[in-house]
Amino acid sequence: MKTSCAALSAILLSISAAAMAADYPAPKQGDWIARDFKFHTGEVMPELRLHYTTVGEPSGQPVLVLHGTGGSGASMLTPSFAGELFGAGQSLDATKYYIIIPDGIGHGKSSKPSDGMKTGFPKYDYDDMVAAQYRLVTEGLGVKHLRLVIGNSMGGMHTWLWGEKYPRAMDALIPMASQPTEMASRNWMLRRIMLDTIRNDPDYNGGNYSSQPRMMKYAVTAYGIASIGGTLAYQSQAPTAAKADKIVDERLAAPITADANDFVYQWESSHDYNAGEKLEQIEASLLLINSADDERNPPETGLTDAAMKQVKNGRLYLIPASTETRGHGTTGNAKFYSEQVRQLLQTAPQRTM
Repeated sequence: MKTSCAALSAILLSISAAAMAADYPAPKQGDWIARDFKFHTGEVMPELRLHYTTVGEPSGQPVLVLHGTGGSGASMLTPSFAGELFGAGQSLDATKYYIIIPDGIGHGKSSKPSDGMKTGFPKYDYDDMVAAQYRLVTEGLGVKHLRLVIGNSMGGMHTWLWGEKYPRAMDALIPMASQPTEMASRNWMLRRIMLDTIRNDPDYNGGNYSSQPRMMKYAVTAYGIASIGGTLAYQSQAPTAAKADKIVDERLAAPITADANDFVYQWESSHDYNAGEKLEQIEASLLLINSADDERNPPETGLTDAAMKQVKNGRLYLIPASTETRGHGTTGNAKFYSEQVRQLLQTAPQRTM
């Protein structure tokens, strides 16, 4: 079969783009054990395994990258994120920066309920996850000061907590797809409905299931369509009932790879999140990056604007909504803000512990 010149050129361009997107040092994997880790419930785990990924060498300026709910270090190594930030000459050039990406408690290859404890695993929250990250960075990797903490969605909420709990630990903060105010309103309502749907499935059996609950895929799909994707983008992708049905059918047909207990723990850990009470404690230069069509953090409530007035060295960069943005998922694509990251790092003062 012959390939046309145009098709061949397209293939070569695609290969070239993929190569450029991966133009950063090979990621390295590691594990560290946090001994006698105490959770906010008072429970103590003698050995808490924390998995992490690093890109670049320890001699570079340390940057902590925090993933979203259900993600892991691997989920931050996509062409649209790492490929836009970690390459030569890019904003977080991994030949200059030492990039640390932990798997949060209950996520990826870190300790989680599905390792064997099931619902006996301690009920962790975001404070526990951030405390574990801090111990990994300082005790496990020996890093005493970070140039930057940057996180997306749940990782964005963690970034706010880092700035409040450890105000001298970093020069700059970039929380994304998040706001520091209490987990509430539609954001929590949708999470609560999704979690209750899974728990009330007879297959769940109080967490002692023999196979993944059948209703889980419907709960996850409904939550995803309701809280991520972008209004303009969905209208562009599904302007007819037939096209809308096709998207729903495709999502329901996709396998659910998450373990139900892990999933419930991951989403429920956000329940008591509220970084709005200690914003004045943040000392680092802070850049909040949100999208104007973010379904979980809608700017029209005014909550974000009010909160930012309490941050001494903070500013908001709001990505305009378009058919190119994906609502809450917009910040997964760093092309929308890579230059903003560069500018912050050029201007944020370097501090010490």
